[in-house]
Parts: sequence; structure tokens; C-alpha cells
Amino acid sequence: MEVTITLNGKKITDSVDADMVLFDFCRKHKCFSVKRGCETGNCGLCSVLLDGKPVLSCSVPIGRASGRKVDTLEGLQEEAKKFSDFFAAQGADQCGFCNPGYIVNIVALLRENPDPTDEEILEYLSGNLCRCTGYQSQLRSLRNYLNSKKEAAPLDLEAEVYGADIGREWKHE
Repeated sequence: MEVTITLNGKKITDSVDADMVLFDFCRKHKCFSVKRGCETGNCGLCSVLLDGKPVLSCSVPIGRASGRKVDTLEGLQEEAKKFSDFFAAQGADQCGFCNPGYIVNIVALLRENPDPTDEEILEYLSGNLCRCTGYQSQLRSLRNYLNSKKEAAPLDLEAEVYGADIGREWKHE
């Protein structure tokens, strides 16, 4: 079957097997940020934006993506750069395997809701699994990024050690 997909701003027409999923199409076209995880739609590693909405590319038949716009982390780097430094500085990127899926979903969250509460952040990112961090560093880094946009003084980007910051409100002092 022939599909035409705008992948990261580039229109691509390709002949593919009818049973291909969007994940395989992205990887075939050198979007290596899209990771293969569970292949059941449960981990979030394969998250991409389909017409601006986050989807699990392992669960999207290629025919459903034909004629549509797909963005992977490769196409979102400029937008992601705004908050990804906070991820790195606060240890939210540890092994880095889950980061592309997280970052794609954070871009979608911030487009939809530029000032989310901690509860809204956790709800939006609940489909992204991470085996390294315990999720607090992702929340802390995103909260500090959002607070830095509101506050004139720069925030200390370094995370506290041994979990002393867990449960603490992340506000500029």
C-alpha cells in the first residue's frame, strides 16, 4: 500500500506493507528517537505527535497515519530545548531511554496547557514508564522550568541529594 505522511515537516510517500505500524515507518525514515519498548501501548517509549496529539506509534496502523502530520523528537528539538536542560541538570534523564517519549508528551502538554498543576503534569505523563527515576525528578524539572518562566531570578537547577526534595514544593525562594 502507498502512504503519504508529513514526517517532521517533510512530506514522504512510501510503499509499505499494510500491516506496518507507525513506529516502524518512523524508524524506517531515520527517526531513531522513537523507541521500541513494550509493543503493547503501555510504556510510552514510542510516543509521537499525530496531528499535534500524542499517540503510541506502536499501536497506530500505518493506514491511519496516511495523509497526516507526524512529529517525533527529531522534529521537536527546538521546542524541547526550552525545558530539556532542566531534565539534564536535575537528573531526570538518568539512562535516557524513556526521555524521547517523555519529551514528546511534555511538548504536547505545554501546547495544550502552558501552566499545568503538578497533578495535571502527573496525569498527562502517567503513560510514560521510567525504571530509573521514580518520576519525582521529571516532575521537579518540569515544575522548575515552569516556575523559571514566571520568576525574574534564575533557579538553582541542581537537584538535592538522597531524595530530600521529594514531597517539597518547588518554588523559587
